[in-house]
Amino acid sequence: MNDFTLEELAALLAVFQRAGECEGALEQSLLGRLQQAHDERLELESMDFDDCLGGACKL
Repeated sequence: MNDFTLEELAALLAVFQRAGECEGALEQSLLGRLQQAHDERLELESMDFDDCLGGACKL
C-alpha cells in the first residue's frame, strides 16, 4: 500500500466517496487503511528534511 503516490491515494479515496456508503467490514477496513496511508504520505511529503541536517531533529 505504501507504494501509492499521494495523488493515487487521493484518487482512490475519491472513488470511495463517489461510491457512497461502505457496506461490508472489508470495505470499511480498506477505506480506513487507504485514509491512514494517505495521511501518512501527506505528512511525509510535507516534511522539510533540510531542517534535520546536522542532527537538528530525529525522525
